[in-house]
Amino acid sequence: MARSRGRFISFEGLDGCGKSTQMGKLAAALQAAGLEVITTREPGGTAAGERIRGVLLDSANSMTAMCELALMFASRAQQISEVIQPGLRAGRIVLCDRFTDSSEAYQGAGRHLGPKNVLAMHQLVCGDLQPDLTILMDSDPARSVERARRRNRAARGRASDENRFEKESRAFFERVHRQYLLIARREPHRVIVVDARRSIAAVHHDIVEAVRGRLSVR
Repeated sequence: MARSRGRFISFEGLDGCGKSTQMGKLAAALQAAGLEVITTREPGGTAAGERIRGVLLDSANSMTAMCELALMFASRAQQISEVIQPGLRAGRIVLCDRFTDSSEAYQGAGRHLGPKNVLAMHQLVCGDLQPDLTILMDSDPARSVERARRRNRAARGRASDENRFEKESRAFFERVHRQYLLIARREPHRVIVVDARRSIAAVHHDIVEAVRGRLSVR
């Protein structure tokens, strides 16, 4: 008997919105229910992807918007081949911290490349692969980015340790935020918006209910 396909859930939102925390809590809840879960992130998730991540986030590196987008999809291509598709074929639930929606928001809107260019590259690299469910963590741009900056400074101990994206202007993050909301309105069947400004427990509750309701995962 053929094994049923797994489920693919992505988490999206601005840096500092609590994505990683909530993804970890959902993974723990699903595992406690006896389900097999894979967690991964973008850029990264594979040996090659993590090296690409280092290049992308290093504030010492200067690159064009198209170079940045191409590197994001290079990491994504490897991730799909090594992690996502094998996990889905094995019937597991794959939780991914960012996917193509991040590219549409950050490079498409933030870098002014336009959604059409991003979606064309998605079709080339990812084909028809899309998350079954996307959790969009909606947060205030200024507060989220400042939270991410404080987190990185605490982790590395120097005020200069902000990644390339955290150094961007407020206008950049406002564009990213607006595009995320446009994606959610465009694809309500796939994307649910969760108010990330509330307590960790309240946000987690809503995410678990969404997963149960949309994907029939108990």
